[in-house]
Amino acid sequence: MASPEVESKTESKNEPVSAEVNVPVALRSRVISKRAADVTLELVEKYGDSFEPLTPNAERRLRWKLYLWIVGLVSVVNLWLFIDKATLAYGSLLGIFEETGLTDTEYNNLNTLFYTGYIIAQAPGHYLIQRLPLGKFVAATIFVWSLIVFLHCTAKSYGALIPLRFFLGFSESVLVPAMEMTMNMFFTPSEVIRVQPVFWIACMGSPIPAGFVAYGLLFSKSSVLPWKFFMIITGGVSFLLAIYSWFYYPDNPTKAKFLSLEEKFHTIQRVHHATKSSIEQKTFKPYQVREALTDPVSWLFTLAVFCLMIANNLAYQQNLLFLKIGVSDLGSTLVSVAGGGFAVVCCIVATIGLTYFRNRSAFWGTFWCLPAVAGGIGMVALDWDKKISLLACMLLAGNTFGITYIVALGWTSTSAGGYTKKLVRNVLWMGGYGVSNIISPQIWVARDAPRYYGAWIAQIVVSWVGTPLCLLAIHWILSRRNKERREWIAAQEALGNKPTGLVEESDDEGKAVNVEVDISLLDLTDLENKYFIYEL
Repeated sequence: MASPEVESKTESKNEPVSAEVNVPVALRSRVISKRAADVTLELVEKYGDSFEPLTPNAERRLRWKLYLWIVGLVSVVNLWLFIDKATLAYGSLLGIFEETGLTDTEYNNLNTLFYTGYIIAQAPGHYLIQRLPLGKFVAATIFVWSLIVFLHCTAKSYGALIPLRFFLGFSESVLVPAMEMTMNMFFTPSEVIRVQPVFWIACMGSPIPAGFVAYGLLFSKSSVLPWKFFMIITGGVSFLLAIYSWFYYPDNPTKAKFLSLEEKFHTIQRVHHATKSSIEQKTFKPYQVREALTDPVSWLFTLAVFCLMIANNLAYQQNLLFLKIGVSDLGSTLVSVAGGGFAVVCCIVATIGLTYFRNRSAFWGTFWCLPAVAGGIGMVALDWDKKISLLACMLLAGNTFGITYIVALGWTSTSAGGYTKKLVRNVLWMGGYGVSNIISPQIWVARDAPRYYGAWIAQIVVSWVGTPLCLLAIHWILSRRNKERREWIAAQEALGNKPTGLVEESDDEGKAVNVEVDISLLDLTDLENKYFIYEL
């Protein structure tokens, strides 16, 4: 598929490089302009011969340094992102219903409005991710959401909360994709999938700090209701996090302040060697948009997250369900903490499983839906006076299927090549996520309380059975592609061809010349680049 960035040329138009005969035939007539190549090209060209290969011990030290800095930073951002997102849920225990006159239906509508803003911001937000320095974009976004959380304290009615929840969703909408892109810049695909549960411990475990804060605020004797203090605390921490991110959140490996020049080079090389794909590219490529939209894998991922997120409002309903079962306000905050602790343990187990059983993403995604199915059946089948059993079923259902989301989200990024295609894949994913979350609160119909049979059945059938079917279909498609690619790669190796391509640059005299570079620097999509092997 042609594009403005990928030009077809005959070898007579430019003086060919001596090694061009080693370039696969499919790539010899295609020359990438330097502007359309990977942003790391200049550093790789300038220092490619300056550093010795990493020893196993040196690579281990570098990898742990990346874990500490990158996974640590994005996990803190993710933790506070999900605490801020859940401020309304904790506000329901801290007096926001009483002060603003909210009803259960209006509460559900506010959750729907949050995700309406979420979905509307996807396309412009992802465009800005590609056009702006990523670190500054993340920091500015955190700053905006901190201001909106502060402004919640001024709300006196349902009407006042409507724009606040909408714009909070709008501002937070692309933070998760931005952090996923960051991890894909610094880690290999297999590492990305393994660290996903570690990264998402921040989300799954967010009820622990939030629950303890809410628990403490319930003892407040101030004339100001405690839900406002909760907003002030979460907004204040977000503000400090925005300042820190402005200075230390990296745009890409070449701009990572915590890495030496040699460590930057080796970080880039590790990712390029593993993916045969680009790290970051600031040129929007329409042909990659078209490919993303015609690739069935993109739509299967979108359908998977749409199905799964039909159950996502369970996280916002739990505190209300605890109260309906007969748990006190104080007890509800502690049960939330216990649920968060259970979710963290599940994430740790998932990390161990993904580490020792690789290329099984679809099967792990299926596995973590099974406890949710069991919990959902229990919520439908058990008598309402079985308080402890119902609480156990609710925590089992609400704190396990999120790992399926974690596994699938990491997989959707690692299974695409080409920076613009990755962004479009993320837009589709977050679009499915947003639309489903708009619908999700509405399945909890007030007249069905307290059992909500319709909501539980919808979650079991659509979310916890439908999603695994989508993931298994993706596994089948990508397995077939990998089999064909390995046969093609073996044929190229037999011909003596290398995984390289051509970039058009200017020599010292200003003349255009074709320079042979590793194929990972060309920013090709996974369908263009047959050296791209899908992580399963």
